[in-house]
Amino acid sequence: MPNFTLPRTARFTRTHKISAAVVATASCAAALAFTAAPSDAATPSAHASALVKPVSANGMPLTAKDRADDGKKDRAIASSVADRLKVTAVEKQGHTAKQAASRSVERKAIAAPKTAHKAAPKAVKQYSNNLDGWIRESLDIMKAKGIPGSYEGLHRNIMRESSGNPNAVNDWDINAINGIPSKGLLQVIQPTFDRYHVSGTANKLTDPVANITAAANYAAHRYGSIDNVNSAY
Repeated sequence: MPNFTLPRTARFTRTHKISAAVVATASCAAALAFTAAPSDAATPSAHASALVKPVSANGMPLTAKDRADDGKKDRAIASSVADRLKVTAVEKQGHTAKQAASRSVERKAIAAPKTAHKAAPKAVKQYSNNLDGWIRESLDIMKAKGIPGSYEGLHRNIMRESSGNPNAVNDWDINAINGIPSKGLLQVIQPTFDRYHVSGTANKLTDPVANITAAANYAAHRYGSIDNVNSAY
């Protein structure tokens, strides 16, 4: 068999063996010391900071200038982050304000359309269904139409002509003889009623209000007012 011998550089001398043993022993001691140490997070950090020295990108220990430059970089990064947070906060605040303003406009737009105020319709005046109510309703219509007359003038002539009976009919005078008898509260014949009928009232000769207003309209044209009538007219 050929003889193979290790190269000179690969042979372990006694000195090498002793050095390896010392290193191994130191490693074991360090491991045991680490295991036995209390579980305090600050202790490893302190040892690490004491044993490990910071180095630069090229592997050389950091100089004072390197550490100063790194401090400036850290402060610049922190300042940049703080500025960005401020900008973000301002943008968010502005966005929130815009949303609030938009909602306010929407509420106003929703609340804006309002129907124009309409005056409440006037209550319809009620009149009693008797002579007093008929006269009062007739007076209101006469006033609206510009026909003169008073309560006293109407009442006085009604009592003389029909005694307040809206269905009274005269069947004996000349008008009755001619076939057009006088009828109603103020004894009006049909031709006179048709000519002086007041719009807005019933188109019926014996209707109390229609009869009174037509007679008052006729008397106003012929005598100036029903108040001026004191006998047959």
